[in-house]
Amino acid sequence: MIKSYQHITGELNTLLNEKNLKKIKSRISFLKKELTDLQDKKNNSEYLSRDLDQIYEAHTIERAKYYIKRLVRSFSEIKTGKHNDLNLNRWKEYNDIITDSIWILDKRDKSGAHNGGYWGNFIPQIPNQFLRRYTKKGEWVLDPFLGSGTTLIECKRLGRNGIGVELLPKISVLAEKNISKEENPFNVKTEVINADSTKLDFKSELKKINIKTVQFLIMHPPYWDIIKFSENKDDLSNAKNLKEFLSRFGEIVDRTYPLLDKGRYFAVVIGDKYSAGEWIPLGFYTMQEVLKRGYKLKSTIVKNFEETKGKRSQKELWRYRALAGGFYIFKHEYIFLFQKV
Repeated sequence: MIKSYQHITGELNTLLNEKNLKKIKSRISFLKKELTDLQDKKNNSEYLSRDLDQIYEAHTIERAKYYIKRLVRSFSEIKTGKHNDLNLNRWKEYNDIITDSIWILDKRDKSGAHNGGYWGNFIPQIPNQFLRRYTKKGEWVLDPFLGSGTTLIECKRLGRNGIGVELLPKISVLAEKNISKEENPFNVKTEVINADSTKLDFKSELKKINIKTVQFLIMHPPYWDIIKFSENKDDLSNAKNLKEFLSRFGEIVDRTYPLLDKGRYFAVVIGDKYSAGEWIPLGFYTMQEVLKRGYKLKSTIVKNFEETKGKRSQKELWRYRALAGGFYIFKHEYIFLFQKV
């Protein structure tokens, strides 16, 4: 009876000394049958089952032993990425981590402290994906457009320290309330700062918590004036024109650039805008502002969204407008991933 994955490793190591392919396959078949005792999501035994199938289907003893060695290594050796805690020797187990440039996410994660009550916050799956791929436990994450706290909630869940800056006092209070509801199993620090990111002395704020740099940067700015978040003149959603919006966004990129460690990553989530019969490629304009500051573009991701609060009950009206106006209804937004060089 298989009692643990360590037991399986021992069985596989024994097979490396076997010289008969049929005997190897016979033992693999036995291990497959016994594997049912370990069928649970936590241990990802479905992937072990597939690897055992691969060994069983090998046509030569050399190939079978190659697969055995690889499988043993996946349990006995940890090979992490340079900027994450993922064990690349067990890469098949991370099936929920997206590596394609098109993200189809049906529903927002509403578990724990997450909720969709704040108009304009991004879905938790976005920071979840990035924190797992581009940070390690205990590192620092900065979000200059914190909103209701989504990024810092994910930081607490994944064991990353987080700093969030929010312009609006009421939303800062909301963010702190939301974040406080999330458990803190890794005992990480989360800091909410009520300030204007275009004017904030980030270095001084980091000094207060005894750090000099952060290891990941994520921004989800307003999509210019598509949603008016407040009457505050410093709110980017109140920028008078596109030039002003991009200039002020660029100021935040300038202020945060020195804080990010060299070689680390920066993600921007942004959508386009349609106005006066013209599609305004706000996403690509924003991308160019970041590239002007010396970042390298690593990926352009297109993420779907099915509806917004403003269009939730107006699907037929917007379809009519699209047919009459000769345009297409927004069903996507962009996520640009940059690396500091």
